[in-house]
Amino acid sequence: MAKLWHIFRLMMRGEAKSLWRGLLLSALVLMMGAALLGLSGWFIVAASAAGLLGTGAVFDVFRPSAMVRFLAIGRTATRYGERILTHDATLRALTRLRVTLLSGLAKRSHERLIRLRGAQALNRIIADVDALDGVPLRLFLPLIAGGATQLLALLFLSWLVDWRVALPIFLIFTFGALAVLLWGIRRARVPSRRAEAAAQAFRTRFIDLLTSREDLALYGQLPDQSEACLSAEARRQAAATATDFVERQAGAALMVISALAAAVALWIGGDLAQAGVITPAQAAIGFFAALALMETVAPLRRAVAEMGRMIGAARRVIALTEGALQEGQGADPELSRATPVQLRFDQVGFARNGAQPVIEGFDLSLGASEWVALKGPSGVGKSTVLLMAAGALAPTQGQVTLNGQPVTELAPGTVTLVGQRAALIQGSIAENLRLAAPEADDAALHAALRAVALDEVIAAKGGLETGLGPRGAGLSGGETRRLVLARALLKQPSVLLLDEPTEGLDHPTAERVLAGIRAALPQAVILMAAHRAEEQGAADKIVTLG
Repeated sequence: MAKLWHIFRLMMRGEAKSLWRGLLLSALVLMMGAALLGLSGWFIVAASAAGLLGTGAVFDVFRPSAMVRFLAIGRTATRYGERILTHDATLRALTRLRVTLLSGLAKRSHERLIRLRGAQALNRIIADVDALDGVPLRLFLPLIAGGATQLLALLFLSWLVDWRVALPIFLIFTFGALAVLLWGIRRARVPSRRAEAAAQAFRTRFIDLLTSREDLALYGQLPDQSEACLSAEARRQAAATATDFVERQAGAALMVISALAAAVALWIGGDLAQAGVITPAQAAIGFFAALALMETVAPLRRAVAEMGRMIGAARRVIALTEGALQEGQGADPELSRATPVQLRFDQVGFARNGAQPVIEGFDLSLGASEWVALKGPSGVGKSTVLLMAAGALAPTQGQVTLNGQPVTELAPGTVTLVGQRAALIQGSIAENLRLAAPEADDAALHAALRAVALDEVIAAKGGLETGLGPRGAGLSGGETRRLVLARALLKQPSVLLLDEPTEGLDHPTAERVLAGIRAALPQAVILMAAHRAEEQGAADKIVTLG
């Protein structure tokens, strides 16, 4: 529960006002429900008694009936407002949580990121965030609102009826609901986790089946992959069935608690009415209020079924968000575009897990407008130098700084790295470019495409609104690389890191691209891993590694 409370507080940070209003309305709905049923019971019994005593002609039926109508209509309107406020606030909180999660994922070390599978990571984030919508909606808001309603019911029933009626109702609901919640959490946690794990396995295997169906068919593995998907779904259904059974048991137990509270209220109230301590109409208030208070514990049924799923999701989300928040708090603001920059490597070395160092004793200093190319055979450490300059890898010795500040402590976006693997999304050319500059107009997009010699190609394909398929399908390898370069230029970075940027391009196009990059970023520091003669020829300085 501590982890779930942490998530609830995290979601409250940006939506505290809306969630508190929703909580107030939720409690008001429960109070109005109890008041409605209690007043209705009193009204029916009091009117019947007045008729039996022959005083029906003078009995005031108008004010109680008006109050009943007011409570009925007001409760409906309040419930509508509560649902809008709490669901809207929860959706907005989940949106921010997704961004925080992705930021935390992006801040992981390069070695951990390259081991992640995109589909698995994305499915995990989607499933975890979806699971956490129940934290405010089905756990803490109903618990707080229900507890507040029970306390007010205790006070008002003690005043309107008798404390000997109010106190047993409060104790039965409080301790009974707590016992059901703890029992249900214990019973449902394991099957709930298993259902979520099986759902994740099914999603991953099904995505593999869709994306790799041609290769699977070629190697005769398509039936095996299909069977693996069906096996995961069968496990999910079995675990979901077990969870549903626990949920139904919890619902039945809560109904028994409600019936017990109502029976005790009727029994004690009847004895007090028979003794003349209270009137039969007052005894009816306690009985009907006890029936209405069932609504305060009813949401726990869903919470019990989802508790295992929510706890697991909360554990993973906290691990990511805390790292993202801590790094975000310690990050310096992004450098001003007008600030001259200097990138320095001071006796930098890097080794993986105590193995032979990839880089050792590396020194380099780059100033504004300077373009340096790193050359050397494959495996000598050119890409490693770029990753350390981007802050994606922490050097095992020495330090990489930008204007005296370690690059690992800089705000995201200060240094831009264009690696060998291009990353595009399904969408239009404009949407892919605006990932780097959401406010950029069409003229800026065309200028970036022109700088990388891609403007005519895109125009021939249909312009900025040309759609791309998954992972940028629809462009050749060279076109994809140039589109990613154009996106990097739109960010106008102070430091641009390029890993073999003209791979796959012919000689004239490569020269045009390199000249366009220099023209687009005249003041930037550019460090490039270069194999081709065109790349080495475009640099002001060549550093040989190995």
